[in-house]
Amino acid sequence: MTRLILTLPLLALFQCDKDETVAAYGAADQTWVLQEIDGQPYEASALLRFPEEGKIAGNAPCNSYTGTLSAPYPWFEIQNLTATRAACAGLEAEGFYFAALIAMTQSEVSGDILILRNEDGHEMVFKAAE
Repeated sequence: MTRLILTLPLLALFQCDKDETVAAYGAADQTWVLQEIDGQPYEASALLRFPEEGKIAGNAPCNSYTGTLSAPYPWFEIQNLTATRAACAGLEAEGFYFAALIAMTQSEVSGDILILRNEDGHEMVFKAAE
C-alpha cells in the first residue's frame, strides 16, 4: 500500500508531459494538404505538419510558417504564428489561409482526413499527403 501511495505522484508527473494536442490523436507523422475552406476548393498549395509536441509547421502559398499548439484534443488553438516574408503571386490566398487557420478552435482526425472548425461554422479540410 505504501508503495502505491509513493508511486502515484510519480505517475502523475509523467502524465503532465504527455502530448494532449491533435498531434497525439492521429495528426502527427503526416503532412496535411489543405483541400478546402468552408466547402470551397483551395486552389493554392498549403501544408500543415505537427513536427514535435506542441508545435505546428508548414508551407503556405508563399512562405513557410511555425507556431505553437497547446490546446488538448479536440480543441485547437495556435499561438505565436510566425512566417517568412517572401512575396509571390499567392499572397492573397496565403492571407486567407492564415486568417482561417488562426480562427479554428476544434479539430477532428478521421483516417487520412483532418478537419479544423470553429463555433461560427467555418471549416478547413486537409488530406494526408501520400
